[in-house]
Amino acid sequence: MKLAQANLVPVMMEPGIAPAGAGQHDVVWRILGHTYYLKAEGANAFAFETFDPPGTFVPPHVHPTQDEFIYVLENGFDLYLDGQHHEAKAGDLVRMPAGIPHGYYNLSDAPTKAIFWVAPGRRLRELFDTLHDMTDPAQVVVESAKREVMFLRPEDAAFDMFALKGKPAPGA
Repeated sequence: MKLAQANLVPVMMEPGIAPAGAGQHDVVWRILGHTYYLKAEGANAFAFETFDPPGTFVPPHVHPTQDEFIYVLENGFDLYLDGQHHEAKAGDLVRMPAGIPHGYYNLSDAPTKAIFWVAPGRRLRELFDTLHDMTDPAQVVVESAKREVMFLRPEDAAFDMFALKGKPAPGA
């Protein structure tokens, strides 16, 4: 581990640049239709770029030990945030404090790109490594719970995003 000269604290993250549309060290995950590109990882934070095609979503869930942020690069998301509906467009920053239920949906006709990060990093890298190319949503929920990401049961959500937006639910 290196030490930063200015304050002699441990450097927990590799310095450098992660180009757009590429993962640091070529790390890319495909999870239920989304593509995630590793941007940075360390004990204090974990960051990734997302490519979310139309119709993709991550339903309401909770990170009990991590704050999470989204900076929308292109297009936008419909959000479930603490039981309320919000919309984020390009240039917006979404703040999702630890313990607050949140989910995101691309209900548009165009892909959405964004930068996500969590602090601290905890087990998110391990989770993404496990979920890569997994096709069973039920197994995604089980594996996520093992790594500090707890999905809400649909009946526990304050509203159904698809019904709210007048869109058919996946598989309906």
